[in-house]
Amino acid sequence: MSSYKEIVTKAVIGKGKKLFTTENSVKVDHVPSTILGCWVINHNFRGEKVGEEITITGSYDVNIWYSYDRDTKTDVVKETKHYQEVVHMRNRDDDTTGEEIIVRSLKQPTCSDVSIAGDEIHYTIEKELGIELVGDVKVKIEANEEEDPWDEIVDETNQVDSNDVIDSELRDDFIEENTI
Repeated sequence: MSSYKEIVTKAVIGKGKKLFTTENSVKVDHVPSTILGCWVINHNFRGEKVGEEITITGSYDVNIWYSYDRDTKTDVVKETKHYQEVVHMRNRDDDTTGEEIIVRSLKQPTCSDVSIAGDEIHYTIEKELGIELVGDVKVKIEANEEEDPWDEIVDETNQVDSNDVIDSELRDDFIEENTI
């Protein structure tokens, strides 16, 4: 007959990823001729569970380098974008408590498309976020009724003194037998 033991541990109880695409536009001081580059930096985010939904709030800075005045001058427009994404996730296990949210950036925000429309620049940002729900779960293990055998503990004070061993092995007649 076997018995069971329960171990309470933290485990991933829900996991998913999602690609988010955001279209934005920014008005610039000069009518752009050419877009020379678009960088997204300083991505910060965090997630929290609100009811059955995961709300991810974050921000990033967008820097767009462009030329104007028939490609003779350049400028950089900078703006900080704040976002809030709501994700619906379900638990893999219904018998869990104490959920914790872990959000990871699987693909950092990048500019996937940029275009000029008069004195505005339109750009598209893509980012991919991974979300994990971590909770306390109970794991049942089968316990064997037979215990492991006990190891013998040797008490150091009961050991024989090494000088006693040497004295007991000495023979009185050894010297007489081996003399020339």
